[in-house]
Amino acid sequence: MPEKPIDIQIFGRTLRINCPSKQKDALNKAVEDLTKRLQDLKIKTRVTNAEQLVFIVALNICYELAQEKLKTREYAANIEQHILLLKKTIEEALIAHAHITERVDGTLECTKHI
Repeated sequence: MPEKPIDIQIFGRTLRINCPSKQKDALNKAVEDLTKRLQDLKIKTRVTNAEQLVFIVALNICYELAQEKLKTREYAANIEQHILLLKKTIEEALIAHAHITERVDGTLECTKHI
């Protein structure tokens, strides 16, 4: 997908960025979010140095990203525990109602008792 240069405005500055046409809307939303964060921080802290504001916002975004990664890892571990519990429950139910044998490859084979 060819990238086309587009002009964006962030905090009063114009930047030309290459962007695939399918990602233009996402880029514009990111620009809006960044501009809002910068504006909110400027009002909240009364800092007027644009470079300092950009660094603070970048640090905030990095922190938020790290927190989201942590949540994702915790969620994945939780899901894995639930899957293992479900697998154990299913295996126990099958053992109670049928004869289970484990193959060499580690998979289970079920044959019903008649």
